[in-house]
Amino acid sequence: MIFTLSNGLSFLRAPLALLFLQENVTLRLLAIFLAMATDSVDGYLARRNQSATRFGAILDPAMDKFFVYFALSVFFIEGRIGAIEAMAMLSRDFFLILYGLFMTAFRRWNRIEFRAIRWGKATTALQFAVLMGLAAQAVFPWVIFTAFFAMGFLAFAELLQIHNPFAPVRSNAL
Repeated sequence: MIFTLSNGLSFLRAPLALLFLQENVTLRLLAIFLAMATDSVDGYLARRNQSATRFGAILDPAMDKFFVYFALSVFFIEGRIGAIEAMAMLSRDFFLILYGLFMTAFRRWNRIEFRAIRWGKATTALQFAVLMGLAAQAVFPWVIFTAFFAMGFLAFAELLQIHNPFAPVRSNAL
């Protein structure tokens, strides 16, 4: 089923991102807080109500990415963050694309299970924290942005460990 409470909470992050079109610190902080809250609750509700679906497993991170990309784009256009810092915050997604290319190249795409991973969750949490800081007009040291590259690489390594594209495919044939 596509229309569930948990999916509705995930979808809510799209209009929350639009609040960044207003140059109002309070609205932006509220949007980030609500986005974090819906991200925390949607998966829990899906599991508790036994309404978890493959669609929801894809929708949740897609809405996280939409929210972060939209907010980050606004901060970039406003000059609050530079291109290198923005790319660093999105480096996990570049690693995810690389992983998808590996799985496709080795014809293992069907082995991918869409679910949260440790380093993906940690990266999302740091992204939300940095967005809150940017909304409050904080300036971050370079080490924070370097951490995004490291976490992206660790997410890539975690995925390779879970779904090794180099492992032989086991056949059920006798």
